[in-house]
Amino acid sequence: MHLLFTPNHVQLLNSCYPPTSALLTAGPEYSPNSQELSRLTYYASNHPGKLTKLGTELEKRLRTESRKAKAGNIRTRASLLITLSIFRSLATECRRDIALLSPSLVASVDVTIEAVPHDLEVVARAASVFTAWTTYTDGHLIGADSDMTRNYLSALRRFSHLSSSDVSDHEVRNRTRLVGLAALTGALNSEALYNNSVQFRAQVSTIMHSILVTLFQIEITTLDEQAAAVKEAPQSPYLAEFRTRPAIERRAASIHVHIDGDNGPSTADVSNATLRGLFSLLDHANGVQIGYIMQSSFDTLDQLQGWSSIDHCCWFAQKVAEWSQYQYRYAVPTWLVERLLQSQESTTSTSLSLHGALVAMITSVFNSPTPLVNLSTSDILSNLVTLLLRRAAVDPEDPILPRLVQCISSLGRHVYYSDQIQDLAAELISRLEVVEVQGVLAKGKPGFVYARTQAVRSILAGLLGLIQSANKHEERTEAEGSMKTVNFTSPDTTQKDMLGNSRSSRRARVPTDIWHNTLSLLCDSDYAVRADYSEALIFYLCKEMPKYGDSADTDGVKRTRPLAEGPFQQAVNMSALLHSGDHGVRFLNALHGYVYILATTPSLGLTASVSTSPSHSTLGEPLHLNLLPATPDHSDVELQEPNSPSQSQTTGRRSFSSPQGSRIQKTSVIQRLLEQTPSKVSHTTTASLSDYTHILEIIVAVHEQIPVRGLLTGIPMLLALAAAINIPDVEDPATLHRIDAVKEMLAKAWLAVGKVWDLPDIKRMAENVLSSMPWAAKLPILSQSDSNAYRPARNVVEFPSDRPISVSWEGFDTEAALLIVASSVSVQQATGLDKHGLLKRLSMKWTADSALMDQRSSGFESTLRGDGISPLLKISPALMHIENISMQSLARSARGVGVTDLREALEGRSSTSNTALARPPSISTLEHAPSSMGTELGNLRLTQTRSRSRNKKRSATSGSGEVRDVLNKLGIGKQNGSLLKASFPALQKSGQR
Repeated sequence: MHLLFTPNHVQLLNSCYPPTSALLTAGPEYSPNSQELSRLTYYASNHPGKLTKLGTELEKRLRTESRKAKAGNIRTRASLLITLSIFRSLATECRRDIALLSPSLVASVDVTIEAVPHDLEVVARAASVFTAWTTYTDGHLIGADSDMTRNYLSALRRFSHLSSSDVSDHEVRNRTRLVGLAALTGALNSEALYNNSVQFRAQVSTIMHSILVTLFQIEITTLDEQAAAVKEAPQSPYLAEFRTRPAIERRAASIHVHIDGDNGPSTADVSNATLRGLFSLLDHANGVQIGYIMQSSFDTLDQLQGWSSIDHCCWFAQKVAEWSQYQYRYAVPTWLVERLLQSQESTTSTSLSLHGALVAMITSVFNSPTPLVNLSTSDILSNLVTLLLRRAAVDPEDPILPRLVQCISSLGRHVYYSDQIQDLAAELISRLEVVEVQGVLAKGKPGFVYARTQAVRSILAGLLGLIQSANKHEERTEAEGSMKTVNFTSPDTTQKDMLGNSRSSRRARVPTDIWHNTLSLLCDSDYAVRADYSEALIFYLCKEMPKYGDSADTDGVKRTRPLAEGPFQQAVNMSALLHSGDHGVRFLNALHGYVYILATTPSLGLTASVSTSPSHSTLGEPLHLNLLPATPDHSDVELQEPNSPSQSQTTGRRSFSSPQGSRIQKTSVIQRLLEQTPSKVSHTTTASLSDYTHILEIIVAVHEQIPVRGLLTGIPMLLALAAAINIPDVEDPATLHRIDAVKEMLAKAWLAVGKVWDLPDIKRMAENVLSSMPWAAKLPILSQSDSNAYRPARNVVEFPSDRPISVSWEGFDTEAALLIVASSVSVQQATGLDKHGLLKRLSMKWTADSALMDQRSSGFESTLRGDGISPLLKISPALMHIENISMQSLARSARGVGVTDLREALEGRSSTSNTALARPPSISTLEHAPSSMGTELGNLRLTQTRSRSRNKKRSATSGSGEVRDVLNKLGIGKQNGSLLKASFPALQKSGQR
């Protein structure tokens, strides 16, 4: 019976309920009267203004019913289920105006779950109402309506708690989790999640907690199987039509409790629903949202102490990177690195496990086959090296150092432009230079030497691993590509195989002018550093160093190759390879200089004392240096331990924390090493027995990998080393031991020369000498590692004190071997020199000082200028029959032109003060033949163009011409056609003609 003044919408609502006496028998459906419910939804859809009143009335009833149902009233529980069904029907049928119903609906869901969280039937009915709302809402009220936003986030937290339920009963736990995950999946596929960026973070923080709790409880093998299935069928089983249809045409999923008597849901069902929710979240997230997801994951792992489960952490990081959108995947390792740097100074056990897990996660992401476009590898490398240096300063035995080395090495798998590995290697080498000279702790602090050693070895291992990973990844990629294409052989391919360039790399190799700056590590004071660097140097010589055609055949023998270009082109190539300005020749000269120093010097290492003006010392005067602590970044802030007392003492001193400053220091120290290097080997020589083995391996690698340049730069050093052990009437046992070691080393080095150049006489001489050695002990055979893993420091092998002393062993006859090499036809053809020229070149006076002269004079400057162009590239324009106009832009400065340049041009100072405006006289190599070719190729000089002649005349005078050039560069002057013509003056003139 209706009251006289009862509103119409209340009357329609009351009629939907069965009689009070029939509520207990309304089960198991507990649904409203269908005919009256249709009348109510028809009335509400045609009177949208009544939706707010209907929602308020239903919310009031739900609050009362929830309170009574919580107390155990069965009749009220039935009424509560019917009320929830009415709410869902209104949300579904009035989807156009669901915003009017949203505040009451969300508040009712929150109140219901709070009252009866353990009643699965009621919770499932409430989750069904919530899913209907998430399907049709546009999310505009989230963040705008504070009360509704608070109720919505509260409901999400309650569903998240349900989805991570820990009820002891296995079946009930899985049912509860599935209900909660169904509601969260509806939120993940709703506009309510993505409409407000501020509220996105709060929602994701709640959702990721439930996802990670479930994932970290499942075995990795099960996760892998289900992840593959999810990726093949990524659509959500609950909201398969989300975003494929307008909201008005969508269908909301209905959530039901599992039927009693059937087999309950398994753990696999729960993990599958969790993975589908995670996939849906990542599939729609952009770069900023992925950052929120990662931060929420970090917070959850902190709460769960999940960092100890490294396997699950790595699996999660890989899947997040793989399932994110292609253009936003780079955010995953970037956030991992940022989180890693937040606690880099901590020494607690929790932080150490956090570091280990994060480094493992980063490494797993880089080692996975997932491409990471837009990844800033340089920034990540810089941050990783920063952390490595700080951890080495805090604890040189930190177990995270080997993991950081592996992480740095894994960056080599991601090469997205040709010079990427070259740039990363240059970054590592610049850090290596700073640490080599300055260390990672203040000079004189306890542990300075050991911390420096560990830091140098770690960076060196990372550099080696970076290149090795790039090579392995490239080989694997090419192998996979070759299986998809048809292999064929052409004359061009055959010729490349003969030249030793059978496989053209897609990436640029690390040039010698970059690696050049690491050679001083051969003479480091710590044997562990010397041993690691010797292995890295041999790898560089064999696998990475650009050969430019100077290489042996596959069997290790250097043969004359029939070049199609003829003898003239061969002479041109050899002239370029042997030119004194070639970086490869300069590198080999320095290498042999350091090898000689290591074999003869009585002191090793960059020792220094205090001085206040290092920048004003000269190469001829030894520089006394104050080795301040190195900083992991390129700033001038010095690296100190917390509360370090020496920090205040070194504040006023000048810090050389940049590679340029380190090179200045190292140049002077090298000069001191040269001054201390004697002309003869003596008992004071520092080199150990294992050092001579490393020297032999390096020399053999040079002759096997770079035969021509190695011969012309290495033979003079071998002759000088033979003269250094030519000491008559030696009686000191220590000196005799070193002389015998050098004799054995020289014999084996000459044996390598004989094998490379196929000289049987030299091979026979060397074998006879080695077989006549009077004592059984030889140079030790040291183990080599092919992996890029960081390994413990190797122990040095010293000279045994009880070894027999040889008195009659003459050693190898270097003079006879020199004549054999000079008389070899293959050597003469390869070098383009006759016997007399070879004897003159190979027997010239050689000293370590002259070998290192190139490094001190122009080695560092060329690196700063970036003059790393191959000599073959430098010489090639002179052989071209057309004018390569684009070469004119090589010498131009990249600096922009501004108002200051215009002022200087008006004052007539542009030619002297602004190098960007005053064009240098030699823009390219088109007008000049290389100096290495002498006067024989003078007729190859190309005719000077008319435009270039006018440019020279214009540069001879200053005034209006310079001002006009500046105005043109600024875009103010008169422009004739395209602005691109300003970069090609010759092309512009020819076009005007």
